[in-house]
Amino acid sequence: MAATTSPPPPFPIILAPSWRHIGDMPSVRIKNVPEDTHRVLRQRAATAHQSLQEYLRSRVVAKASRPTVREVLARGDDEADAVVIFADAVKAVRADRDRR
Repeated sequence: MAATTSPPPPFPIILAPSWRHIGDMPSVRIKNVPEDTHRVLRQRAATAHQSLQEYLRSRVVAKASRPTVREVLARGDDEADAVVIFADAVKAVRADRDRR
């Protein structure tokens, strides 16, 4: 007796990898973005060879990693009692300039 084969399914079967994230990362959703702004951001993402999500995520991370002027000044208030010797400050500035 010959083996029978079943007909192929009427739709292609695609096995997609299951993505697992280690830990849950919070999400941010921005609503009511003007169409012109959205268009510019999509174009910039494409120019950077990134998805819009990747492009915006990199911008948000970069922005959050730099302190604001207020945050820098607040740190200075915490160190207001520190003593800096002028000659040491001059050496530090010169060393920094020489590295550039």
